[in-house]
Amino acid sequence: MASGVPVTAHHDGASEGGRYGFALTSLTTLFFMWGFITCLNDILIPHLKAVFSLNYAQAMLIQFCFFGAYFLVSVPAGVLVKRLGYQKGIVVGLLTAALGCALFYPAAAYATYGLFLGALFVLASGITVLQVAANPYVTALGPVDTASSRLTLTQAFNSLGTTIAPAFGSVLILSVAVGASAEAEADAVKLPYLLLCGMLIVLAVVFALLKLPHIHDQEDEVAATGQSALSHRHLVLGAIGIFVYVGGEVAIGSFLVNFLGESHVAGMAEADAAHYIAFYWGGAMVGRFIGAAVMQKVDAGKVLGFNATMAALLVLVAMNSSGALAMWAILAVGLFNSIMFPTIFSLALKNLGPATAQGSGILCLAIVGGALVPLLQGLLADSVGLSASFILPVLCYGYILFYGLKGCKPVAARA
Repeated sequence: MASGVPVTAHHDGASEGGRYGFALTSLTTLFFMWGFITCLNDILIPHLKAVFSLNYAQAMLIQFCFFGAYFLVSVPAGVLVKRLGYQKGIVVGLLTAALGCALFYPAAAYATYGLFLGALFVLASGITVLQVAANPYVTALGPVDTASSRLTLTQAFNSLGTTIAPAFGSVLILSVAVGASAEAEADAVKLPYLLLCGMLIVLAVVFALLKLPHIHDQEDEVAATGQSALSHRHLVLGAIGIFVYVGGEVAIGSFLVNFLGESHVAGMAEADAAHYIAFYWGGAMVGRFIGAAVMQKVDAGKVLGFNATMAALLVLVAMNSSGALAMWAILAVGLFNSIMFPTIFSLALKNLGPATAQGSGILCLAIVGGALVPLLQGLLADSVGLSASFILPVLCYGYILFYGLKGCKPVAARA
């Protein structure tokens, strides 16, 4: 996922490729790490649901606390990064995320769900600071006309993290929990999150010592022109698009282990089902490369509409079938999710001019959909059943279809 404020770098022409190559290589590690950590929530949800005997709505508080941090912390993070600079902002984000991982140890020791939620909020706050600092930094490290390709490449490493995380979580969290006591099941999260804590601290030290190029912020001209990003209809509709997309994607990922565990689908044990989540997130990684090539020749809005249609149809097939068909239909949704976030993001910012920075901040706040939509689906699952609750992501994709075909078209800004 991308967020942050557009920035402008002062470049030296032909020399910039070599100048920024090392910095970009270093930044890919960050995208990998926060993809890995975010996807680990999909393993944590069924695990803590079993440990604390939670219903679906209570289990979805994990995503509520995690993605709620985006809404609460994005603006303060922007102020922090503006004051400290992008490199120091990255270090602060890494150390905050490391603290969140370390807090999993006392949460497991006391076997208290509320402490787990608090640790997740601190962890997500650190990831939010990383998002706000690293995304615009990547776009600034090189020519403007290749910014999208750079961000797409680093986001592919984000997808690599989401693809590997389920196997890691399955081995170190879910498999340990089989047949164990509640206390032992809670303890299963200690080792993986302490390992993550150590890795994040090492990364923070590395980024503190690296000599990275200094990037100058783009001046915010909104106050001078009096133009508000909210006066652009396609930006407002795009913010709703980001809200429902992140919400739908996270909701499906959150319920995958439980869905594959349903007797009419695959009847898998949690540890076995966790391995299959890699197909969902791996599909997003593959689709990102395919989509980047396709959108060089086909209108981005039409590609977005097509992908939304396919995703909705696949979810409907999964809801109304059983066995292997239902399982592979829901996993294939990841392939069509792939291009949605960056495409909605770029279409929403089109033609905003001096209001671009403000528009980017609004879109970043809309990521809170990842907190609210899974919680709503959890409530639905408790009342009408797990399979039927997937109608909510279908509605989300319906809106994205509308945005791709019609809502994304810029119209004259309202006075």
